[in-house]
Amino acid sequence: MALRPGRVVREIERPYTRVSKSKPRKSYVVGVPVPKIHQFEMGDKKGNFNLTIYAIAKDSVQIRHNALEAARIVATRYLEKTLGTNFFFKILKYPHHVIREKPIAMGAGADRYSQGMRQSFGKPSGTAVQIFKGEKLLMVKVTKENLETAKKALKKASLKLSTPLRMEAEY
Repeated sequence: MALRPGRVVREIERPYTRVSKSKPRKSYVVGVPVPKIHQFEMGDKKGNFNLTIYAIAKDSVQIRHNALEAARIVATRYLEKTLGTNFFFKILKYPHHVIREKPIAMGAGADRYSQGMRQSFGKPSGTAVQIFKGEKLLMVKVTKENLETAKKALKKASLKLSTPLRMEAEY
């Protein structure tokens, strides 16, 4: 099955959760897929950097694991190409939230199928980060001379994510 568009899961809302008193094991989400993103820290962890730049979310959204991985790849490629290993990049959030999808009914009898599944539990299709307005998502540590390079790397990464990000530097 193809991946649904990001706008389908962008909004933060508590999904319907089945609660079964007679069969408690039915209340758990089974078979959560492994997130595509495995690496959260890149670059020189022990480097002596005097500047930290954060990418802060302007809106409250859910960001899927594959979008987070795409942002990581773009940012690290740019930083490695321009600075070598003279940086430290970190993704500050982990995709804990399980995204569940109900299959879309098509063809004859689709309306009957859909009506019988009003609050369907859905099958796990991926994971997402739930980030709220004003929370820090990405971090880059560099020296003062490389401020513009780090900002450009975060800008490139923000284009892969479903929320606008603002940059904030700490000395």
